[in-house]
Amino acid sequence: MKEMRRKDRAVAREEAMEILKKAEYGILSTVTENGRPYGVPLNYCVIDSGIFIHCAVEGQTVDNILKNKSVSFCVVGNTRILPDKFSTEYESVIVEGEIEEVFDEGKQTALEGLLYKYSPEYIQKGKIYIEKSRQETRVFMIAINKVTGKARKQ
Repeated sequence: MKEMRRKDRAVAREEAMEILKKAEYGILSTVTENGRPYGVPLNYCVIDSGIFIHCAVEGQTVDNILKNKSVSFCVVGNTRILPDKFSTEYESVIVEGEIEEVFDEGKQTALEGLLYKYSPEYIQKGKIYIEKSRQETRVFMIAINKVTGKARKQ
């Protein structure tokens, strides 16, 4: 991957990880067996240094992951259009990594991480939901090889 062109907008790894943790959704980019790019928006959570996602037990995303474990994941944090400057305030992060399926305790931890991120007011109800839908869900973890963040702030 090329070096970042606008190095003046680069953020430190720690700030990039904070942007990654707080963003609402991300785009997982994979490659199809025909070599075509495939990006899918999804919910996720960060636990330690891994990004966890969940999906159905089968589908295009799963097929792609099983063929090629190299992925890219990107998020956009806070944004604000600056019409008079023909620009935008923004923060974004791109991750390169390897993705692996997680099982048992890792799967439970990830599903609870998603619950705490997206439904913190419904923890008990969410744990019941997890137990009921556990067999219909696959969970994957992206091990972060490289993370870069950029921001334009006034």
